[in-house]
Amino acid sequence: MQIPRSHPRAASLHIRERLVRGYRDGLVVEEGLLAHGRGEMFDYLIGEKTSKTSHEAIKAAARMLLLAKRSVISVNGNLAALCPKEIVLLASVIGAEIEVNLFYASKKRKKVIAGILKKNGAKEILGLDAKFSQKIPNLDSARRVVDERGIFIADVVLVPLEDGDRTVALKKFGKKVITFDLNPMSRTAQAADITIVDNVTRGMQLLIDSCKKMKKSRLDKKFKFDNKKNLSQSIIIIKNNLGRMTHA
Repeated sequence: MQIPRSHPRAASLHIRERLVRGYRDGLVVEEGLLAHGRGEMFDYLIGEKTSKTSHEAIKAAARMLLLAKRSVISVNGNLAALCPKEIVLLASVIGAEIEVNLFYASKKRKKVIAGILKKNGAKEILGLDAKFSQKIPNLDSARRVVDERGIFIADVVLVPLEDGDRTVALKKFGKKVITFDLNPMSRTAQAADITIVDNVTRGMQLLIDSCKKMKKSRLDKKFKFDNKKNLSQSIIIIKNNLGRMTHA
């Protein structure tokens, strides 16, 4: 499909095309398409732009990732379809591991996701070899199976486009969790240490830029970030946007 540049929904339609292509290529499952549709609705509500609140969350996330001893970027099908280049670049900038972790898991799908990441420059990808498998306690889904060299021993895990039960389980397992979630009211958003309420197609590059900038400065190891306040401000942004639409 040829999307006209003048189309008012061009950016959104291009993202949809990338996900549909990812589905056809075996990266994305049907349920992932449904999840994207829900997220797209919340993107409308936040104004389809990165808010000042989300910029602050991105800075906090960059600081946490750079201060981490062992950071891991957890990758699912939607993220691999939307941001493969950014995943690899961020991992390189912060020295993080990349691990494939799926709710609807299969060896074939993991291999396809690893392939697109390697095509974009990834050297080592965890989560593919069963001999390194361990299980996160208090979690029943397939996402409980993690790599003992990655998420299992990580102190900070970046889990964009996450499901809430695993975020809670990771927290109980002693991990610091950073997530991208367009819905500030979701279980994932509420349970994470830092929630970036933004579309990953915008936020991942901003996170990379913030990490690059912070690497050049001295970081405060005792920094504080109030995620509840962050989420409350994001909900206020949605409320204000709805108010403007109502009175338009």
